[in-house]
Amino acid sequence: MTDVRTGQAPPRLERDEFRRKFFDGFFDPAFDAVASELAKVEEVAWHTYEDKHKAPRTVKAGVGFADPDYDLSIEWKATRDRLLAAEIHQKKPDTPSRILLINGSARNDGSCPGEMSKTWRLTKIARDTLAECGMEADLLDLSRLISDYDRHIHPCKACASTAMPLCHWPCSCYPNHSERQTGDWMNEIYERWVAAHGVIILTPVYWYQSPSTLKLMIDRLVCADGGNPDPSSTHGKDAKKAKEMELAGWDYPKHLAGRAFGLVVHGDVAGIEGTRRSLTDWLNWMGLVDSGSFGTLDRFIGYYESYAESHQALDRDTNVQEEVRNVARAVALTVQDLRAGRVVPPSMKLDTPRPK
Repeated sequence: MTDVRTGQAPPRLERDEFRRKFFDGFFDPAFDAVASELAKVEEVAWHTYEDKHKAPRTVKAGVGFADPDYDLSIEWKATRDRLLAAEIHQKKPDTPSRILLINGSARNDGSCPGEMSKTWRLTKIARDTLAECGMEADLLDLSRLISDYDRHIHPCKACASTAMPLCHWPCSCYPNHSERQTGDWMNEIYERWVAAHGVIILTPVYWYQSPSTLKLMIDRLVCADGGNPDPSSTHGKDAKKAKEMELAGWDYPKHLAGRAFGLVVHGDVAGIEGTRRSLTDWLNWMGLVDSGSFGTLDRFIGYYESYAESHQALDRDTNVQEEVRNVARAVALTVQDLRAGRVVPPSMKLDTPRPK
């Protein structure tokens, strides 16, 4: 048996420190008028933290789960049921083809930047092109993380590195009500990935990497690649039980495999090729289908020109605008071929000797 290694986590908060952190969220003097009410709420919050009320509302897992009597979070169960329904709808041959368009930039004019991003403009070009191709476009704007009230994509907790069966599909780490880790956008985002026949990610380069908004989503999609669809089998987050399951044999199911993908990566100085390669590698690893050389693009827009005039640089660069249209067209064609059975990816016909 492989031991579970412990000893890293810091101690739980003491009472006074919890109170301080709680009231940090109500720093505005406007809350002074309800100070006594907030004190009562804080008292309740302390007890839910102390007693670790991660999932305070549950339902029995029921038929189809390894342990039908296990208490599942009703929030997780609702997300899982929506994913099952979306998968059924996505696989029907008569449903319209849907492409998930993901704007990976963190910038929009609803917050501190005060201006829309170039990525947003490129995403709309792709959306209009998909409409011309007869495709439904579902536009996911990750910049809303910076401008929407209380919108979150919480970070991945790396359960897969303890044991793959501990990483549940969809993710069961959130919400954690005792830690005030709620409002997780991924519950909606998982459903939108499942419902899509193709995905196009459009992103700028931030310091040679994907923006944090995009990377948060990417990390939380680890459960789509090998994740366990049955939390009752590990009795929630029982690390020892999950290790036993993996060592007994785990098939690492690829829950999003077979969907087409396209990429648009842009920058102004450096980092576009590395970012495009890493995103391509990730999507290929998950079993998504490359849309060919026209389906992935990396380009500089306004190379070494001022940030202040970057939108004008995009206005002038009609070639990159047309290349983005070609990415959308390539993904649309690949989706058509996949759904008609004219293309069968090798990953669907071959077995890997190294599943993971």
